[in-house]
Amino acid sequence: MPNPLSARTIELVKQSAPAVAAHASDITKTMYGLLFKDEHIKALFNQANHGENGSQVHALAAAIVGYAQNIDNLAPLLPVIERIAHKHIGFHILSEHYPYVAKSLLAAIREVLGEAVSEELINAWGEAYWFLADTLIEREEQIRAELEKRAGGWNGWREFRVAEKIKESDVVTSFVLRPVDGQGVALHRAGQYLTFDLSLPDGNRMKRNYSISSGPNQGFYRISVKREENGKGASRYLHDHVAVGTVLKVTPPAGDFYLPEEPTSEMVLLSGGVGLTPMVSMLEAIAGDYPDVDAHFVHGAMNSSTHAMDKHVRSLAQRHGRVSVSTFYSEPAARDVAGFSHDEDGFITRGWLEANTPIDTANFYICGPKPFLRSMVSNLRALGVSSDRIHYEFFGPADESLAA
Repeated sequence: MPNPLSARTIELVKQSAPAVAAHASDITKTMYGLLFKDEHIKALFNQANHGENGSQVHALAAAIVGYAQNIDNLAPLLPVIERIAHKHIGFHILSEHYPYVAKSLLAAIREVLGEAVSEELINAWGEAYWFLADTLIEREEQIRAELEKRAGGWNGWREFRVAEKIKESDVVTSFVLRPVDGQGVALHRAGQYLTFDLSLPDGNRMKRNYSISSGPNQGFYRISVKREENGKGASRYLHDHVAVGTVLKVTPPAGDFYLPEEPTSEMVLLSGGVGLTPMVSMLEAIAGDYPDVDAHFVHGAMNSSTHAMDKHVRSLAQRHGRVSVSTFYSEPAARDVAGFSHDEDGFITRGWLEANTPIDTANFYICGPKPFLRSMVSNLRALGVSSDRIHYEFFGPADESLAA
């Protein structure tokens, strides 16, 4: 662990927390503007999340405020630190990149808060920044060392070739990836993601995270991607331009949302839309390795045209014998009939969860769009499910308000 912060630094940062909170998004917006003047540093980040109104601006603002408010007791922030460390593994952010962020953050605080900022306060924030940075660097080095020790493990970018391209629905396509070097791949934790450095036809580069939709194995990874008509281009590039044989650059599996090594006896896997991808990975792991686990796979889709991997999921459930599958269609097509193409019309409701899942004993794993996450987490809390039994994955920057 880094050297402890001085008492004066803790005092100054906590005193400044209200002022920082009032201007937090302006500070982070200014910080990214300064940081991205360096093209090398700019290329490290997912630019779709860092625009003027990008979600990462607000996510980082919330993290900075949380850090300032809890600087004398970082225990509540440990899950956030773990999540950030895994993101840095994915984007291959290294210790030598941290000084650039320090310089931009301190300059942004000075610029936004103006005359209210003394040199002593800037120095205190500098000390506080480096305490957190050193904590992250230490954790990231531990994760990288552990990844490299695994059979088939690696560090940084590695080339993978698309071995199969499988149309799962009208909007979701799976890509099976095998390493170009012919060696094996590291066993991932079911629920984790891969990060891709994509070279688009227009010459731009994009970095994107995609959940692994296959269970842990040492031969390949599979991702299942929804084609976003109004997206920034990455999903459309994968659907429209990437073919069998295309080579993609990938960092090792990362992410703090995953199936535990010893799952509890009852589990509920809740997903909405393409949020089913890490859940399918978890279900494959349960079907293959945990015969004594009772699992409930509960999924919401628009209709049969958008519903992906249903036959595969039901085949896994049948093979395991202790997995139930329930699917909901919010906008059934004319050909969709409850009881045949799916199980229920409408949305997954609090009442349905209470009546059909082991609310009092199960661990709940949730993934999907933010409205879905908010609804499911809110429903489960209202039903008395404790926070330590609710686990969820974000698509995009984390919304820490869900953890409140």
